[in-house]
Amino acid sequence: MRQSRESSSDKRIKVMRIIARMNVGGPAVQVSGLMRGLSSTDFNHRLYTGYCTEDEADYIKDQAPDVQAIQLDGLGRKVNPRADFFILFRLIKEIREFKPDIIHTHTAKAGVIGRLASILSFHPSKRVHTFHGHLLSGYFDPLVTKLVILIEKILASKTNILVSVGGKVRDELLAKKIGKLSKYRIFPPGLALKELVSRESALKILGLESDFVYISFIGRVTQIKRPDRFLDMVEIVTKQNKKVKFLVAGGGDLLEECKKSARERSLPVLFLGWRSDIENILSTSDIVVLTSDNEGTPISLIQAGLAGKPTVSTNAGSVKEIVLDGKTGLITELTPESLAIAVSSLANDDVLRKNFGSAASVHTHANYSVDRLVKDHSQLYKELITNPKP
Repeated sequence: MRQSRESSSDKRIKVMRIIARMNVGGPAVQVSGLMRGLSSTDFNHRLYTGYCTEDEADYIKDQAPDVQAIQLDGLGRKVNPRADFFILFRLIKEIREFKPDIIHTHTAKAGVIGRLASILSFHPSKRVHTFHGHLLSGYFDPLVTKLVILIEKILASKTNILVSVGGKVRDELLAKKIGKLSKYRIFPPGLALKELVSRESALKILGLESDFVYISFIGRVTQIKRPDRFLDMVEIVTKQNKKVKFLVAGGGDLLEECKKSARERSLPVLFLGWRSDIENILSTSDIVVLTSDNEGTPISLIQAGLAGKPTVSTNAGSVKEIVLDGKTGLITELTPESLAIAVSSLANDDVLRKNFGSAASVHTHANYSVDRLVKDHSQLYKELITNPKP
């Protein structure tokens, strides 16, 4: 919904936030937290986004209907030269009308188009881009990856502040000479959960039996998340332990393929699809797993920590900043075998799961709150406006 035209007497800092789409996932959670949390007294804040695809859940529609957004055709995930050309000029028009003090882009495609629009509009906005992860490995062939790196290098030179969700993500970008260290800020994600119900109530809601250990995969069922590795791990674990069952909460392009594989291999996996009641999944879960090749700062592990659940994860992205190996969870190599060993050790030890879960709750609440995320951004925006060379 578009806001009415502001009067020239409005002294608030104008922030134009651009993200490709608000599909269920980490970037949408962060953006929603900022849209809700930034003071309307200090900031005049607009969100521009595209539309989700048919195989994605829309975070605004399902979980954040209170967040207002201006939706633009063509600003979604897919690269389409003709549509991207028109969305570029649409954003230039929006910038010239809104006259933002700060343009803050999120995700790769929006980062490219949004910053180009800012440059070509000739409006003197400060530019901020958040790397919620990166596309430097596991996404494209080597030639396309080199092109992506080149584009990011050029745009980084035209960006005032580069925000990274974790230290490892920043270091990997710096290793490719994307931006200078002095331009980076590390703002870990911040989020909150709704009140959790009891495990018994959650099991009843989901129609599950109580005498199993439940291990959950929460997130997109897509190649970079390696659901095939997850299923291989499931097969290994269930050969040794018949008192475990596995949940997959999420959708994606590999969902049907994974369902077929699990069915053919008789694996005890229940596919729940996209869920808006993540709290019920977490209340049910005894362990949360992540099997990805590449990550930014995975929201599912933060949610697990807030819910007091131990985690098992591959060593991807900034996982080590969320999961304290041997204290709040276990971090493994990128193999089904190493994941299976870690999952089995927790599944077979009630006391260890409880201790890890308690430590995870303390660590996560201290470091990944929405209030901290909003404070970080509020201070950055004010610094950009008051200090010509932040």
